[in-house]
Amino acid sequence: MFSKACEYGIKALLYVATQSLLDKRVKIGDIVDNVDSPEAFTGKILGALTKQGIVNSYTGPYGGFEISKSKMKEVSVKDIVLAIDGDLSYNGCLLGLSECNDLEPCPMHKAYAKVRFQYKSMLEKTTVYDLAMGIKSGKSILMN
Repeated sequence: MFSKACEYGIKALLYVATQSLLDKRVKIGDIVDNVDSPEAFTGKILGALTKQGIVNSYTGPYGGFEISKSKMKEVSVKDIVLAIDGDLSYNGCLLGLSECNDLEPCPMHKAYAKVRFQYKSMLEKTTVYDLAMGIKSGKSILMN
């Protein structure tokens, strides 16, 4: 459902969030080890999330990535998807057509409308905090 970049970005941000709940900043190597993602790719993705103001990045011996609890409660999965993939995965055609809309629908357009609404709603309502708390409580996992 998500692009590979978006998958890595969500997992990386969730790892940063779980560590931030413990008042820890995390280095890129720690993130890579704990979400099983390529280092250069993860760095690029976290750079994009930093540029969008979703995560904070600090340099130096006490540097690393962190996200405040208040920011976790504000940032939805939609915000992460838009920061990494733009709105194509959010609004794009299921078949990849460039001109798919209500006036000129692809064969899947009408059937996908209800699913798209539910998908958008889920992305908008689910916050980083919700997901991080699920991981922290043990009700969900980030890596197996």
